[in-house]
Amino acid sequence: MQITMFAAIDIGSYEVGMKIFELSSKAGMKQVDFIRHRIELGKDAYVLEKIGCDLTDKLCNVLMDFVEIMKSYQVDAYRACATSAVREAKNTIMLLDQIRLRTGLKVEVLSNSEQRFLRYKSIAYRVKNFDKIIQTSTAILDVGGGSTQFSLYDKDTLIATQNIRMGSLRIREKLAGLSKYTTNIQALVEELVNSDISNLYSQYVRDYTIKNIIAVGDYLNYMQSDSGDYITREKFLSSFENVFRLTTDEIAAKLFIPEEEASLLIPSLIIYKRIIEETGAEFIWTPGVKLSDGIAYDYAENNKIIKVKHNFEHDIIASAQNIGKRYMNNKEHTKMLEELSLKIFDSTVKIHGMGERERLLLQIAVILHDCGKYISLSAAAECSYNIIMATEIIGLSHLERQIIANAVKFNTTEFVYYDALAGKIDKASYILLEKLTAILRVSNALDRSHRQKFKNVKVVLKDKELIITVDTVDNIVLEKGLFGEKAEFFEEVFSIKPVIKQNKKC
Repeated sequence: MQITMFAAIDIGSYEVGMKIFELSSKAGMKQVDFIRHRIELGKDAYVLEKIGCDLTDKLCNVLMDFVEIMKSYQVDAYRACATSAVREAKNTIMLLDQIRLRTGLKVEVLSNSEQRFLRYKSIAYRVKNFDKIIQTSTAILDVGGGSTQFSLYDKDTLIATQNIRMGSLRIREKLAGLSKYTTNIQALVEELVNSDISNLYSQYVRDYTIKNIIAVGDYLNYMQSDSGDYITREKFLSSFENVFRLTTDEIAAKLFIPEEEASLLIPSLIIYKRIIEETGAEFIWTPGVKLSDGIAYDYAENNKIIKVKHNFEHDIIASAQNIGKRYMNNKEHTKMLEELSLKIFDSTVKIHGMGERERLLLQIAVILHDCGKYISLSAAAECSYNIIMATEIIGLSHLERQIIANAVKFNTTEFVYYDALAGKIDKASYILLEKLTAILRVSNALDRSHRQKFKNVKVVLKDKELIITVDTVDNIVLEKGLFGEKAEFFEEVFSIKPVIKQNKKC
């Protein structure tokens, strides 16, 4: 049995941790070590907007220790990821360079959607019957140091996901100067978070009766049930009330944690408490997963070491579809464009060289290509771009969202060459943008009237032509007229000329 030794490093807001895993197709993921050090990077990042020299030195020293530990375990591969504290700091590039020079480690800064997506992967792997649980309305509540992520599943589909910039460390630092005016910190925290939680409920949750909450966070370990399954709402809230009666010193002593950690416990618990109260959830699941579990799962999945337990690509598509629904996209037109664009993609793999991930990006671009019309018909392209860039799509990086937003924008506006975008995306991303835009333009031209005139569309690549054969008895003068203009750009990108052939026998 082949075993891969893998190290997952998580550089968080208040803790830096590394888990060592044995990965194998037979045994799955087996954790063999977990090392963590408390470094409150968020204390600098959230208040000073940069990470200072002292914390940089501490971080590099810890990471150097991690390197030595990896050597002792003869680690085959590693992945080091940083989250909101590093992401929000103004000196991120300098910090990453210092880490690389002093430790040799390459650190990847995750977007919020990538970070939460990795957490969800670990949840799906660790929670028994995950797909069965999310058949009924289930929320995943992920409370971190910098923010809180709320995602709603129903009928095995991701309905909505929202990020709120209220995490345990951010709240603690925001209220730090007010402790001299009151001893009732709980009331202050509740007052601070109530508005955001109420808005979340009224906009995204009100129409659903939530039965389950899967609660994720670093301060839930003592709340986990002995069986590793759920605990009831009543027991969960009762445990919280017992903690709320204690001072920070008493919490630290009772739970055997440092006082600094105890100071983060109260904000975390209040967020859990308020959302549980607001939603009325009956059962609380506490799988005790960390980001490092998701990092390891993602590596094992991508390298086909373990079998996938949940269709995460479906979650990404469902998230995009719900965004499209919010902006009242034309369902029939979008469905037709998905069919056309994916057929063109699949028929031209040999000439475009793109893979499954790029196919997914194309599909999301199609789903969201008209969302800007909800804001303005005359400036739909620019509005679509702004909506996509301002909306989190779970599982996508910032760069991927940028590529999709630009493809949607250039679907109906003049495409600009690399010099105009050089400061925003790299050359490889620009080439991908060209290809996705070319396919989206041709597909859109084929249903310009939004009347779905074509049936039984067949796409065949023959010599230097992409022959698109359609069955229709309708007049397609509009489609043919606009198709020529879009076909020129397609030919410029792929050196293949798209051609429409009409079959009137249908």
